[in-house]
Amino acid sequence: MSALRLLRHNTAFRSLWAARVISFTGDSLSLVALMLHVAGSTGQALAVSLLLLVGDFAPALLGPITGAISDRFDLKRVMVLCELVQGALLLLIALTLPPLPVLLALVGARAVAGQVFQPASRTAVPALVRGQDLETANSTLGFGTNAAEALGPLLAAALFPFVGIRGVLLIDAASFLVSAVLLAFVPKLPPVATEEGGVPVSLLQQARLGLGYIVSAPAVRVIALGFCAVVAFNGVDDVALMVLAKETFRAGDSAVGLLLGAVGVGLVCGYGLLARYGVRASMPVLLVLGFAVSSVGNLLTGLAWAVSAALAMQTVRGLGIAAMDVATNTLLQRVVPPGMLGRVFGNLYGAIGVAAALSYVGGGLLLDATSAPMTLLVAGAGGTLATLGVALTLPGALRKSLAARDAPRSDSAST
Repeated sequence: MSALRLLRHNTAFRSLWAARVISFTGDSLSLVALMLHVAGSTGQALAVSLLLLVGDFAPALLGPITGAISDRFDLKRVMVLCELVQGALLLLIALTLPPLPVLLALVGARAVAGQVFQPASRTAVPALVRGQDLETANSTLGFGTNAAEALGPLLAAALFPFVGIRGVLLIDAASFLVSAVLLAFVPKLPPVATEEGGVPVSLLQQARLGLGYIVSAPAVRVIALGFCAVVAFNGVDDVALMVLAKETFRAGDSAVGLLLGAVGVGLVCGYGLLARYGVRASMPVLLVLGFAVSSVGNLLTGLAWAVSAALAMQTVRGLGIAAMDVATNTLLQRVVPPGMLGRVFGNLYGAIGVAAALSYVGGGLLLDATSAPMTLLVAGAGGTLATLGVALTLPGALRKSLAARDAPRSDSAST
């Protein structure tokens, strides 16, 4: 089924899609506004870095807990509550514009609510669409949210002269309210299981069992390790691309913007193509292809002789990132038992956030010690090696995981 048909005929999925697009648009608006506010009120680059760290890295450490919440409670209620909490916190920030320590605390609390929402929204997809439509659904969600993130800064630039920083933050707060209203049209999505092995467990015990499941499930383990390895090697590319444009190519700020935006263009195009024409390749093939293209794209960027060549490589790299995201979500939604899916998504994307932070640190040190082209070459080569490891181990791991998933059904059927 095409993306337009899926949105037209599936009311529940359309509500989820619209809620996420509106929420992501508001998020990108407020990020620009908060960065400008912090930079203007403190005059310190470190303060902006702390804002980004609190908003991105810190909540990722709570991945085991945030995922367990999705498996423990009704997904619809979790998503609606998360949007209302984020909206209330943004409203408080907009009305008070507090000093930096209080602002960081409020931004951190909002980010935690967003971290809870993330696995819940991904877990809701297989409950709202048919199995054969999962690829299209994930592609459609990726296209909408990434287009919203790309559009957000442009909207912020257009709104600042009229409403200012406070007004943009109020618009973001309103976007969360609209998102919560849209999610009200999603049917109830109660947890598949509230017990583990017939014994009631606490939230912390569920979180621990979720970590154990990832370690014990072969396919999930390979996908998670591969994804994190690719991100750990390639996450530094944003910083490296800026240095590449300024120091290697001696280009201006506009070239930096073009290089940083090229991946976004590729992402939107990749999601759009997958949503429009459907995913004809198998998901394991698409996953490996996405890992490979995203890594080789950085490697070839390190060999680029001009901004135009680097721009082309980064655009193609965006196509690969879209492919690996769609394939990862779809494979996990098909392989992981529904009662464990929230914890798997929470742990995976929390680990990816940690991998990205490690990449910033390690890649930054390598960048200072060598050069931007060498950093991109090392990043691309490391990601390519990780891709090769996934390609060699994923088929067997998938067979084992599918056999383990189907074994209880076979046993119960035989009895």
